[in-house]
Amino acid sequence: MYNFIAGLHCEMSLHIVFVEPEIPGNTGNIARTCAATGAHLHLVKPLGFDLSEKAVRRAGLDYWPYVKLKVYDNLSDFLKQNIDKRMFLATTKGDILYSDVTFEDEDMILFGRETAGLPREFIEANKENAIRIPLSEETRLRSLNLANSANIILFEALRQLGFPELK
Repeated sequence: MYNFIAGLHCEMSLHIVFVEPEIPGNTGNIARTCAATGAHLHLVKPLGFDLSEKAVRRAGLDYWPYVKLKVYDNLSDFLKQNIDKRMFLATTKGDILYSDVTFEDEDMILFGRETAGLPREFIEANKENAIRIPLSEETRLRSLNLANSANIILFEALRQLGFPELK
């Protein structure tokens, strides 16, 4: 299914960004989701794992060729290359619930490292775009699993956009 705008068909796409991910399983899980939904995956170095063709093949990631992947040297490099994109920072320090955001085509949703999240100063400088998933105050957990969090927010954005090109 394509969306037709002014007589042209366009592929809608969302962008998941993992900044300095440490655990290969989390990145593998969201990569599979991105391949299945057409979302783009952006990885910001340093990475806590090897992405070489040999390592991916050894891990049995047969869906990897279908992932729309871009890797950046650091957060500054990523920001420079995507300055014109609308970005949301997924963080437990966000004031806005992810479900209160009206997502749009080409939005980028950034997630930080499993052990530390996004850099605090980066969140503070972009507080108006810091979103969160609600969690119980009674829990001892700091946050949900990185891949699970990305899936929750990605599927809300896809739902809002009418699940473009998905059946």
